Amino acid sequence: MDLGPEEYSFSRYLAAKAGLDDRSLNQQVREALAGHFREQGKPSPFRVLEVGCGIGTMLERLLDWRLLDFFLGGSTYTGIDLQAELLDEARARYQSYVTARGADPDRESGDLPDLQRPRPLAVTFEAIDLFRFLAREQDRHRWDLIVAHAFLDLVDLETTLPGLLGLLAPGGCFYFTLNFDGATIFEPVIDPELDRLIETRYHRTMDQRRVQGRPSGSSHTGRRLFAHLAAAGGTVLAAGASDWLVFPGPNGYPGDEAYFLRFILRTIQQALEGDPLLPAADFQDWLARRRQQLKLQELVYRARQLDFFGQV
Repeated sequence: MDLGPEEYSFSRYLAAKAGLDDRSLNQQVREALAGHFREQGKPSPFRVLEVGCGIGTMLERLLDWRLLDFFLGGSTYTGIDLQAELLDEARARYQSYVTARGADPDRESGDLPDLQRPRPLAVTFEAIDLFRFLAREQDRHRWDLIVAHAFLDLVDLETTLPGLLGLLAPGGCFYFTLNFDGATIFEPVIDPELDRLIETRYHRTMDQRRVQGRPSGSSHTGRRLFAHLAAAGGTVLAAGASDWLVFPGPNGYPGDEAYFLRFILRTIQQALEGDPLLPAADFQDWLARRRQQLKLQELVYRARQLDFFGQV
């Protein structure tokens, strides 16, 4: 049985996919990121900005990877997101991360305590619209690394990337991960033609999405980033596939990934209900059968994505 509408939580969805993201991130791109900053470590504070930071899972990865240990002058991390409730969860998760690893309660910086680690770290979260942030910061701050995780396929690259990369200090870098690239695949096949139609119509909703009157996203962000990054002054130093792949193992779906799949199916349902080119009865039957496959632990899901690391 599907969850009721009130049981769909975006915060839980982000937490449910954290392990999936961990195993999907491209290892070669990650190693290029770490290798670059290991060689470029410097005494002044290393400044990191993450746009669309959600519940803070990428900050946890940067810490787990010890990326922020390379800088003698310590590091600052600023995470922004439009949804304040997600940032509340990010603060709580960070506090738990700090507590689990030990913290010095007498040292505080930014709006959260420093981690007790070889290099000081100041962490700040802010609820703000990206375009307001870009306008405000153009003549104020510069960052050494900008991170966007599963985010750039929600904005218009042509109008967003120049301002975003404009926030980088000279020689600054970008790490843009899990950028959707045009394939949503479910197995086993129900009906080849219907499966293709649903995928095509679903991707069309991404291409036509508008937020506050602005174009907002694309179903082919991954492949288009090469040209758009170059046009905005960026040089890609490493790129690679970071596909999501969810399938049941001997003990079922890992972690909370059954919930993740329910959320994906719900997202497709909300996007395509009322689509004039999609027969309503066929679509409802397709959803019911996919949910039954999920309940029986038969459903396999794959989404094609790309990661990028580069420099301005």
